[in-house]
Amino acid sequence: MIICRTPFRVSFFGGGTDYPGWYRQHGGAVLSTTIDKYSYITCRELPPFFDHKYRIAYSRVENAKTVDDIEHPAVRAVLREHPFEHGLEIHNDADLPARSGLGSSSSFVVGLLNALYAMRGQRVSCEELAYEAIRIEQDVINENVGSQDQTAAAFGGFNLIRFHQDGNIQVEPVILPKVRIEALNNHLILFFTGFSRIASDIAKSKIDNLDKKATELHKMRAMVDEALHILSGSGDIRQFGELLHETWMYKRGLSNQVTTNEIDQIYEAALHAGATGGKLIGAGGGGFMMLFVAPEQQPAVRAALSHLICVPFRFDYTGSQIIYYRPE
Repeated sequence: MIICRTPFRVSFFGGGTDYPGWYRQHGGAVLSTTIDKYSYITCRELPPFFDHKYRIAYSRVENAKTVDDIEHPAVRAVLREHPFEHGLEIHNDADLPARSGLGSSSSFVVGLLNALYAMRGQRVSCEELAYEAIRIEQDVINENVGSQDQTAAAFGGFNLIRFHQDGNIQVEPVILPKVRIEALNNHLILFFTGFSRIASDIAKSKIDNLDKKATELHKMRAMVDEALHILSGSGDIRQFGELLHETWMYKRGLSNQVTTNEIDQIYEAALHAGATGGKLIGAGGGGFMMLFVAPEQQPAVRAALSHLICVPFRFDYTGSQIIYYRPE
């Protein structure tokens, strides 16, 4: 039996510049961190006593006789490329709901690949996991996704991720004093809006607008450097929150599907209660909203958004890991 734990991520700045259609022309960069909320993939050899060869458990349970019979697109795609002679049982459990903007789909693919390699007794690098997950999501399943989620899930940590025009991806850990990192983490809170969405649909509306939104995307890319300058300095860290507000204003303009009236009302209520800034995590349209709030103002913001689930979190630095390994 193999158990793989893969973190979810929150993206601060640069989202949108990680789409290949953009960065292969202009380059791109994202500032993001993984958090202590995870996707768990459990894999084991299925005993040969059943009519089916594959048992896949996620939000539903599938029993399939062949790989082609598997309905889950990511599992089907991965197993086509990594066939096993024996049967497999695969379980997915997660700390947070799917379709919530935290890169859960990519964490699933990265974790599944990592687990299946481990089933064969193979250890693969973070780079290999990231690039293969990107290829499977973008080229095999044909999802409208960028390249940041898979990279963050594979590597873990608080990183500057650069996307080069030649397709290469460079991961640079952000080096800051511990007190500065803790101050940032202590100013951030997550709220679940209660709205789930299909990220690929929203992402497609953004991709279709990339050329028309070049000015906004260049500004959002520049905010990555500005955010790093704020964090590496000794000034008021609230400037980071103000920059989050600015990037949310730009992000809202990338597609008419990024926000809704209900989401705008949540954000305005948070600002009125004392939040400095914030943004929806991921493609938009729902999922989790990250807010930058001074610790002394957080009780007021929680009270104003008491109808929503608040999720405390800490930054994570581990990336996708095999946490249980018992080869048969």
